[in-house]
Amino acid sequence: MNTEAKAAIETALAERHRAAGARMGVWFGCALPNDFGDWEKEYRFLRESAALLDKDYRAYFSFTGPDRVRYLNALLTNNIRDLKAGEGTISLLLNPQGHILAEIETYALEESVFGVSYAMIREKLAATLEQYIIMDDVTLADESGRYGTLALEGPGAAAIVAELAGVNLERLAELGILEIPARQGLPGGFRLSRRSPGGVAGAEFLVARAELADWWAVLEKAVRAYGGGAAGYSALSARRLELGAPWFGYDFDERQIPHEAGLQDTHISYVKGCYVGQEIVERVRSRGHVNRVRVLMKLEGKEPAAAGTTILAEGKEAGLITRSAYVPGKGSAMAMGYVRREHSASGTALTAGRAAATVVPLP
Repeated sequence: MNTEAKAAIETALAERHRAAGARMGVWFGCALPNDFGDWEKEYRFLRESAALLDKDYRAYFSFTGPDRVRYLNALLTNNIRDLKAGEGTISLLLNPQGHILAEIETYALEESVFGVSYAMIREKLAATLEQYIIMDDVTLADESGRYGTLALEGPGAAAIVAELAGVNLERLAELGILEIPARQGLPGGFRLSRRSPGGVAGAEFLVARAELADWWAVLEKAVRAYGGGAAGYSALSARRLELGAPWFGYDFDERQIPHEAGLQDTHISYVKGCYVGQEIVERVRSRGHVNRVRVLMKLEGKEPAAAGTTILAEGKEAGLITRSAYVPGKGSAMAMGYVRREHSASGTALTAGRAAATVVPLP
């Protein structure tokens, strides 16, 4: 999914990135930068200084009406009911058979709930969400044309946010969201949310789509002042693999149920009450295991394994690779994939294509 394709959704900053010399690819179904000239340097920005990311692969939905919380709580896997204004959570939308249709972030605002998912499933997701509005007094609005997201990551991100927005990220809860009014030197008002990959506080800026280019210029200048710069998705994929973080559409989708994908501790509430697909989730939890699970592997050598590569255990087929990349910080390629449960323990020796592989603990 990291090569040019005519089917890619064109993004707001794609032409700007091309003009700046970015090598473009298709990530999450959208035209986004592979890199800006040196992906390993960009990987170091993410790990050691500060990186600016174009996250224009998102779809945005607003839920209003008096029943919005009840409706979403009966639909999604995590606890929407107890979110207070300014708080967010990450959930799954399942079908009745327990398979994953979407990953959705939900943020409680004063008069609405704001949902964030993926542009590549936007139309299908909107239709599914509408389908479940039956007797509830809920209005769903697709606001994908209004917004775009830019993100700051790396050890310098918190200092940049403090300087630009006057916000101490360490005091903002994970997935907390703030409405920030327009400030001098910034293109306009925005919503700021905290995301902390690998435990390092970072931020996402939800901004007006018409102001994306101006925001990119402001934030790029800021990260360069901290020894960083813009980063593309080749670097981001390597960094996420290093952190053991799965990507929707790559490492899990409608072929998996939550426990297979290893999302049972992050995306599911077991005390919130009923939701679509709950019966399957509870059945798996009571049984205690699934037959195949997502694992992280370190490969011998620097050559990544292609998605779909067969994983072998003692010469017999045991699973498939979903995503792989060379990870400079590890000095080798790493890969994510699914294997039968009996081959999933840390330290298990496997083969991915022609490369020896070892299962490593998920961070």
